[in-house]
Amino acid sequence: MFRIGSRTVKTALGASLAIMIAQLLELEFFSSAGIITILCIQQTRRKSLQMSWARFVACIIGIVYAALVFELIGYHPLAMGILLLLFIPTTVLFKVQAGIVTSAVVILHLYSYGMVNTSIVINEIALIVIGIGCALLMNTYMPSVESGLDAMRHNLEAHFSKIFYEFSVYVRNGDSNWGGSEITKAAELLNTAKNKALHNLENHILRYEDQYYHYFKMREKQLDIIERMMPLLVSVDVKLKQGEMIADFLEELSAGVHSENTAYVYIEKLESLRMCFKGMDLPKTREEFEARSAYVQLLNEMEQYLILKSRFKPIKKYSIFR
Repeated sequence: MFRIGSRTVKTALGASLAIMIAQLLELEFFSSAGIITILCIQQTRRKSLQMSWARFVACIIGIVYAALVFELIGYHPLAMGILLLLFIPTTVLFKVQAGIVTSAVVILHLYSYGMVNTSIVINEIALIVIGIGCALLMNTYMPSVESGLDAMRHNLEAHFSKIFYEFSVYVRNGDSNWGGSEITKAAELLNTAKNKALHNLENHILRYEDQYYHYFKMREKQLDIIERMMPLLVSVDVKLKQGEMIADFLEELSAGVHSENTAYVYIEKLESLRMCFKGMDLPKTREEFEARSAYVQLLNEMEQYLILKSRFKPIKKYSIFR
């Protein structure tokens, strides 16, 4: 399906603006400013800044090498080959190899001139600055993905809520028609959400951590715990009072899945549940002993689940000037 995205629009506008400015300034090879803009516009602000810096430094290195090699050896193909043999390893050494293509454009300009002087160097630097500047200007706008991340968060929480509710049904009834699809969906959603959160982080120049990414990482660890809980649930073959109490706790927990940090409330209730278990009569049969042992392990896993949540800070909204 034919679609014009925001990056395409920014590239078109930025290239047009760069060429127009270079042309108004009557720079030689003014169209090259548009090429530099196209190369510098990236998917995220941080990557755009990194690429712009790499290309600027590489272009300056290219101009210095071109001035030295062309003036010493002459303006012919052999000189170009020698220049590239020196130039490319240098950009790799300074970790600005992303600017090789942009620098090649500038180097070829100097080759076409057949000479290097102050006005030519100023012309090339002006093209570089205009091209990079227009790219950075276009990349000041980045469509927010936080609404999408919020939707993923709500969807994930709905999956977790459903999982705990079905756990409570199974513990209470000893049987369930639930197929466990929410666990698979949650795992797939977490993978997508983490990647999108990382993309969101790349658009924050002055912020070096992303709450959404930490949130989804926390939920990923919780999902691992949920998966460890399942064998404990199915290992119980007898119905006990402790099971009813755990079922009630799980059902209550399913209604409290959200991004706010209220885990301490459930940790206190879980501790009360554990103390209540300790005050009960000892198991009388092997089956009851194994069931109660599984329930104790289940409480431990739920405690780890809640501790992970208790360490997470609630998501705060940032302004558009992030």
